[in-house]
Amino acid sequence: MTLEILTPEKKLYSGDVYGVQLPGTEGLFEVLDKHAPLVSSLGAGRIKILKDKTATSSYSIQGGFVEVLNNHVTVLVEGASAE
Repeated sequence: MTLEILTPEKKLYSGDVYGVQLPGTEGLFEVLDKHAPLVSSLGAGRIKILKDKTATSSYSIQGGFVEVLNNHVTVLVEGASAE
């Protein structure tokens, strides 16, 4: 599955991933390969990118939105910083 994390200023991340954990406004959730289509708001918290079953990286975000469609995950955030 392909993940893109975008801010108004730049593209923070783009690449193939195993999965991604996101801070939804109602709690954490995870998107894996072949997930059903989804649009959700995100709260302040941490995005955890699962590059494969062992390697991860993270970004702190202030909030935003996520769209999952055709095995492509697009995360739009106001501000983010790498952890």
